[in-house]
This record gives sequence, C-alpha cells and structure tokens, in this order.
Amino acid sequence: MKKAVANRFRRATSLGTVALGLGGLIAMSACGVQDSLLEQQQPQIIVPEAVASSTGALGLYTGALGRFRTSLNGGDQNTERIWNFAGLMTDEFKAGDTFSQRIDADQRATQSFDVTLLPQYNALQQSRGFARTAINSLISFAPDSGTKIGEMFLEVGFFEATLAQDFCNGIPLGQTVEGIPQYTEPLTNAAIFALAVARYDSGTTYVKTADAAAVNIKNALLVAKARAQVNLGQFAAAATTVASVPTTYAYLITYSQPTQSNEWWQMATAAGSKRYAVGDSVDSGGLVGNSLPFASVGDTRVKVTTPKSSAKSFDNLTPLVEFLNYGREEPVALVNGIDARLIEAEAKLQASDYPGMTTILNALRTPGITIGKVVYAAMPALTAPATKDAAIDLFFREKAFWQFGRGERLSDLRRLVRQYGRTQDKVFPSGQYYKAGTYGTNVAFPVPDAEAANPNFHGCLDKNA
Repeated sequence: MKKAVANRFRRATSLGTVALGLGGLIAMSACGVQDSLLEQQQPQIIVPEAVASSTGALGLYTGALGRFRTSLNGGDQNTERIWNFAGLMTDEFKAGDTFSQRIDADQRATQSFDVTLLPQYNALQQSRGFARTAINSLISFAPDSGTKIGEMFLEVGFFEATLAQDFCNGIPLGQTVEGIPQYTEPLTNAAIFALAVARYDSGTTYVKTADAAAVNIKNALLVAKARAQVNLGQFAAAATTVASVPTTYAYLITYSQPTQSNEWWQMATAAGSKRYAVGDSVDSGGLVGNSLPFASVGDTRVKVTTPKSSAKSFDNLTPLVEFLNYGREEPVALVNGIDARLIEAEAKLQASDYPGMTTILNALRTPGITIGKVVYAAMPALTAPATKDAAIDLFFREKAFWQFGRGERLSDLRRLVRQYGRTQDKVFPSGQYYKAGTYGTNVAFPVPDAEAANPNFHGCLDKNA
C-alpha cells in the first residue's frame, strides 16, 4: 500500500500538483480541481501593461543589467560568451577541447554556420534590446533614475561596440517595436563605433548627480566612449575623454554561485571544465607565429599554473595551463582606470612621443595596482623605444597583459592591421596549427547565417580588419 501511494505521489508531482496524500488525491479527482492547480501561475510572457510602472521599470533595469554578465563572460555550464570565444581566436587562449567549433575559433577558421558562435551573437543583439526597453521604461515611469538610465545607455553602446570589435563589417542593428521587427541595413563597423559614441554621450547627459553611484557610471561611460574613439582613430580626443578617470577606478561585473559563475573559472581551470588553456608563443607544433608567451613568461598580470607535462586539458592532449586571475565568484572589470591610462599612452604613441608613452606605461608598473580583487605587483621599468615599430610592439604587448581576458585583444589585433598597416599574417597567430593543418586567415567573426531572417542582410559587406 505504501509503495502504491509513493508511486501515485511521484506521478502527481511530476505534473506539477501539490502533495496532499492519498486522501487528498482522491478528493482532487472527485472535485475536478486539478485543472486550476495545474494552471500556469507565473507565465513567462509578461504583457507590457504588467511593467508599466516605476517598479516595472526598475525590474527591467535589473534584468537588463544581468545581461552584462551573461552576454560577455558568463554563459555558464561550459557555454562560453564573446570574451571567451574571442580569446580563443587570438593568442590569449588555446582550445583544450574536442569540440570542433572551439578548435575552429582557435585556428581562425570559424564559419558563418557555426552553432557555437550563433548564441554569442544572439546574446549581444538581444541584450541591446533588453537595455533599450529598460531605457524607454525608466524614462517613462522612473524619470528621476538618471544614473540607471545612463547605465543602460552604457550597456547599449558596449554591446554595439563589442559587435563591431569582433565581427565583420556589415552588422544589422535592428530592434523590435510593439512586437514588430524593425530591420535595418547592415552597418560598417566604423558606423557602429560612431553610434556607440552617441550612446555614451546620451548616457552622460542623464547622469546629473555627484554621488558615488553616478561617478561610477560616468567614469564607465567615459572609458567606453574613449575606446570607441580609439577604434575610430580619434586618439587625441580619446585621451582627452579619459583624462579625469582615476587609475584605480573600475566598473565591475560581479558573479555568484546562485546566479552565474565567472566563465573564466568555468572554462579555464581544472575546477571548472578545462576547455581553455592559456596561450603561449610555442606549443607541441613548434613556434606560434606572432603569439605572446602568456603562459610561460611569468608576468604577474596573467596568473597561471606552472605548466606540467602530466596536466592535460579536456581533450587529453593540450597541456593545461590554468588562468588563475579570477575565482568562481570574483568580479571582472568591464572598464577601468588602467584602460584610461593605456588610451593616453596610445595617444602619445600616435604623436611619436615614445618617451611620453613609456612614462605612462611605467607609472602603471611602479606602485602596483589593485582592480577588483586582482592585485598587480610592481614591475621593473621599461626603456623607451627608439623606433616606431619598437614602440608599437612595446605598447601592444603591455596592453595585452594589462587587459588579458577582458575582450580587447581581438580588437587590438584588428587595429594593428587597420590602423598600423601590418598584415594579418604578421599580427594574428600564424603558421602550423598544433592539432592539424595551419592557422586560417580570419581577422573577425562572420555574422551568423541566421541573420538572413533580416531581408536586408546578404552576408558580410567585407571581412577586413
């Protein structure tokens, strides 16, 4: 009898009913109330009227804010996002995995039909929409929330700039209005960077107070704007934009086990899944052309495990060099004051002021800086380079170590081609690929084929840097 009751209980709860005991189940059958108990109490589709209030607007803001984490560095459960995948395409990380999509990204051979790339692209595009919806709702129902409105403009601009940094020319930026898709023509990356600058400027106009929260968002908007200006080649203007941002400043993306793990912990440590290994300038296939020795040089800005021949990644082939800057719940800086100083240093580089550039770089190295929970040790001073090529090499090396794992490396490699006149085979990982074949020639991710649902989209305008 007890076994029969237990079996009925399991069947009932699997249908979403409430445990009432055998008598309760008989009563339910007799009364016919199971339909009401099974009725969906919290529908997933929320009609616009349900959030047409200040409370609803704040809810939309909170939901959109979570997209920063999940769209950039937080797919969770071995599901990477764009910072992770872009790290594979550069020299930051190697694919310690058997999944062909990760190997393709590592080999610079990702195709437009790639099923791992699509959710990353979708996450960026959809997150733009969530932030835009939050902006409209906050303006309508919580107009005094100026700092929050500014933060949502930061999100929109950052998602758009990330698309332009990592994908080919020809990205549509549509939107949905009252449930109806509004398709746009594909835009060049330069046009998207210019649009991002306008987003950041709009956000700044809403941040009118001087409290700590407002200053935090205003600084983030300034650094993000300057990054977009750098991508547009506006180096002196970018340096002016960030002049007021303190070096110790950081806008942090936070993580917690109940919500979202830091994806670098998930993908690049033995405690996570061992799918990514820190990249190096040499591997089992020999020298990796143009790659920095992130794994082996011992630079304290990129904390790694000591490479051991016995420690293997998930594929049981790639040596596991773990990325240890972040634990499972440790925050990552979306933007910070180090970024601001690097922007100023690049302006010096562009002006051929190599001693001035080196002075800025050494100021970052001398005292040791803490950003979030990452403590950077003091480092020996650099010597000012004498030639332009040496200055470019030094600057982008320093930038790569300071911003490791934060979504900037692919953009910088593209800029070395686009703005500094170098060819892709002298910038990106090149030569023999250690798993098979050679590295490809991709300098950006393709817009996924699924974008063809937009009747105006017919593929990348070009695949140039």
